[in-house]
Amino acid sequence: MNLAGKKILLGVSGGIAVYKSCELLRLLQKKGAEVRVCMTDAATEFVAPLTFASLSKCPVYLKNGAVEARPFQHIDFPRWADLYLVVPATANVIGKFACGIADDPVSLCFMSCTCPRVIAPAMNVAMYNSPAVKRNLEILRGFENTTVLESPAGELACGEVGQGRLMEPAEIVKWLEGASLPLAAAACASSATPSPRGTAPKTPAPAIPVAKDIDPTKDSTLPGYGKKVLLTAGRTEEAIDPVRYISNRSSGKTAVALASVFYANGFSVEVVAGPMEAAFPGGVKVTRVKSARDMHDAVMERLQEADAVVHCAAVADYRPAHAADEKIKDSRSQLTIELVPNPNILRDCTAARKAAASSRKQVIIGFALETDHFEKHAAEKLAKSGADALLLNAPVAADSGFGRDCVRFALVKQGSPVPPLAMGEKVDLAETILNFCLERLNG
Repeated sequence: MNLAGKKILLGVSGGIAVYKSCELLRLLQKKGAEVRVCMTDAATEFVAPLTFASLSKCPVYLKNGAVEARPFQHIDFPRWADLYLVVPATANVIGKFACGIADDPVSLCFMSCTCPRVIAPAMNVAMYNSPAVKRNLEILRGFENTTVLESPAGELACGEVGQGRLMEPAEIVKWLEGASLPLAAAACASSATPSPRGTAPKTPAPAIPVAKDIDPTKDSTLPGYGKKVLLTAGRTEEAIDPVRYISNRSSGKTAVALASVFYANGFSVEVVAGPMEAAFPGGVKVTRVKSARDMHDAVMERLQEADAVVHCAAVADYRPAHAADEKIKDSRSQLTIELVPNPNILRDCTAARKAAASSRKQVIIGFALETDHFEKHAAEKLAKSGADALLLNAPVAADSGFGRDCVRFALVKQGSPVPPLAMGEKVDLAETILNFCLERLNG
């Protein structure tokens, strides 16, 4: 399962392993998931709800009628989620699940959720081996859409040794990434049939969400606070006549990953987007354009306001010299279309930065999609562009590239050799670019 963009509800019940749920939350966020939390009263005795609220940037669903509580959270939270993850699951809450008792946020959400449910038990070895717990776990394994993770043996918090330990957070994330749950999107090694050449994905890619009541750009603790990034996205369309155009297969998924990662880290995000299927998260300002010249003009208007500029769009290098005013009729005779170069948006941006001679730092990153002689072509394009770095990507591997969640990529920096291409998710690509921008802006 690709965790990027997934909405995960984390149920936390009361046991000494609760502190590991904080680590799990952060690991899920690093994978691009949005996490919300519900807690039992006993769980709040081990870790304060404020900790989970601060980490998730969303109010925690509690039983005590907190000010931020809403009357139907036991319905709203599970309905929002793609996955309900209960970590840790104590003997008490496991018993409630098995017997249909719903009297706290964690058991209420379990009762009302229709998405896949994953339970990670954690308790003393004597409790874990008790007939009641064994029976209850067996009952839960028989529930539809419910998975019970194994509890590994080892040293327990009480000093005893045996089964009942909570599976380590990193192992839970690893298990989720390898799981084939109903919500799973196509992963890097997906065996799904690729879209026919020249067609766009039928299903728009989901944006990686941020809770609607949270604005990361106002969080001064985030690394991108007070900074603005300008992105180009999607593809461009160059008119041949009123119904035909020259374009390419870009879906916009990479740009969505970039916008989501920058926004979640506190950047103000503005996008100049050509046609695309993927959807941006709320909080991102999007200006829609169609042609390369329109995109050029929109970017140049906004260039000086940006701390970082990432040229992710698949811009057509050429356009018809003359677009027909009416549909070109089919005469079955040979047709010749004269093409002329489009403006190079990346080079014009670096030239404008140089001409401005401002003391203000501005990072500019380009993209290079290549299908052969990767290192040579990337190095040449970077040298000509004047950009600080170039993201080399090669959509020629199986189950990667256009419309997919994964791609082969490498970040090529000025003055450094071209690193080898590596397969990764587009969220990983976005985090690589984010980290480079932060290093340059803060360094």
